[in-house]
Amino acid sequence: MSYFLLSVLHILGVLFLFTALGATLMHVLNGGTKEDNPWKKPLSIIHGVSLLVILLAGLGILIAWGIKPSQFEGWVWAKIVIWAFFGAAIVLPYKVPQSAKLLMFLLPLIGGLAVFLAVYKPF
Repeated sequence: MSYFLLSVLHILGVLFLFTALGATLMHVLNGGTKEDNPWKKPLSIIHGVSLLVILLAGLGILIAWGIKPSQFEGWVWAKIVIWAFFGAAIVLPYKVPQSAKLLMFLLPLIGGLAVFLAVYKPF
């Protein structure tokens, strides 16, 4: 698969991830719960599939660059930690509804950190 196609898939995965997280946050911010969210299952599926696409496309990009898992630098491991955080982020607003407001601002900032790490590879 070409680097260009992998990059497009990676970005599409991120867009769908933020769509699922944003819709979940808005439901909780409007007083909703997990039990009364008619979109819970579709949003969970979108969230999971987008995480898989992000991971596979990201690893594909690294392979296209000639980077093997044994050669992962710190910035790659930091992005994997960020990916895991985004994986857990869909349950946080349901478990701790007060976190929804904070997550609405924190998630884009963490996403920006992931972009910074990919572009500048600081460590």
